[in-house]
Amino acid sequence: MNSIIKKIGLATGLMLAFTLSAQAATAISLDELLEQVKTGRVTDAASNKARLDEFRANRSTQSKLLNDEKAEQRRQEQASARMEAEFERNDQQILVLEQAFQERLGGLKELFGVLQQASGDARGQFETSVTQIQFPDRTDFLLQFAKKMGQSNRLASLEEIERLWFELQREMTQTGKVSTFTTTVVNNVGEENEQEVTRIGAFNVVSNGKYLEYIPETQRLVELQRQPPARYTGRIADLMSADSGMFPIGIDPTRGQLLGLLVQSPSLMERIDQGKTVGYVIIVLGIFGVLIAIWRLLVLSLVGAKVNSQVKKINEPNTNNPLGRVLKVSQDAADANIETLELKLGEAILRETPKFNSMLPLLKIISVVAPLLGLLGTVTGMIVTFQAITLYGAGDPKLMAGGISTALVTTVLGLVVAIPTVFLHTLVSSRARRLTQILQEESAGMLAELAEGKSAA
Repeated sequence: MNSIIKKIGLATGLMLAFTLSAQAATAISLDELLEQVKTGRVTDAASNKARLDEFRANRSTQSKLLNDEKAEQRRQEQASARMEAEFERNDQQILVLEQAFQERLGGLKELFGVLQQASGDARGQFETSVTQIQFPDRTDFLLQFAKKMGQSNRLASLEEIERLWFELQREMTQTGKVSTFTTTVVNNVGEENEQEVTRIGAFNVVSNGKYLEYIPETQRLVELQRQPPARYTGRIADLMSADSGMFPIGIDPTRGQLLGLLVQSPSLMERIDQGKTVGYVIIVLGIFGVLIAIWRLLVLSLVGAKVNSQVKKINEPNTNNPLGRVLKVSQDAADANIETLELKLGEAILRETPKFNSMLPLLKIISVVAPLLGLLGTVTGMIVTFQAITLYGAGDPKLMAGGISTALVTTVLGLVVAIPTVFLHTLVSSRARRLTQILQEESAGMLAELAEGKSAA
């Protein structure tokens, strides 16, 4: 009590000091300040006496509240002791019941462990299978079933075990069937559409003449950004419209891996584009060489037809063909001697021969230059590849293999152009030599006949 009174007095003194300091700031004289101090002390003493009287009046009430709280504490402690004793008894009873449960469970415990493992493995297989699109609710059942089998206080019902058996059997059955149903498909631009799809066992899913890809994370079917060649997609429509029977269709036994590699492989135009400028130059030369060869073959075939027709009319020379012009020279120089006629015929044949061999040197140059250009493109491509390896290292084999593959495209293009160009050059050259040979044979025949006639005369 004394300590409380001391604290109250100290607080009162502090308040009085603050009050006096505030009032002194506005005091006019020392007398007024002294009067204010007296007045403040009288007022504070009366206030302190009132507080002390109030505290003494409530002292008995505070003691009663304290006794009530102590009694309540004793009651709560007794209740806690009773609950702890009950908890110990319940804990012992739980141990006894758990031991009895385990004894009665016996071999079923191993069965539930097998069921839990089987349901977990099946769920993992089903989530990555394309049949999940058609039966999406089975994974939720398997998840709940596996959780239930992992708890020691819950048993599986016969219906749940039969459901697990049914789902496993249905998966095996559906992997051997071709099924058509309607589901959501995401197209190339990201739009979702409800459309009819055909599932080919557990291998592929097709729709509208396109192969689809199953994304396990979203459980959605997505159109491949790039479809395989037409020889695979061209038979999808027949399969989707058929009700029964057998139809040839391309399937992926690896469930998407081979199809992914197939669509990633570059097309013919992409391969050609890898050759860049050198590749396009080779292609242009090849096209130009083929056009020259076709043109010369047509010209020589037309000339050959006229020459063959002239051979049948050897005594009626026509100047619209080389043989006719050579025969015309022979007729015009009929009175000349053998040596002069031979020279004139030789001159006429030499005049016709360059026409037969026109453009053949250019065709031969193309057949030689094309593989050299291909080699040039390969060398430059290899230089770029090795520069990339120098910068980024050889840790990624795909980087080096892709660069070498691109570099070798020009070599392939050069050989593709050179091989047929050499063949065409040989063909056109043989046609030209054949026509020259006909002219020489006919000229030699005419000289022989003339020589025999003069000898007989």
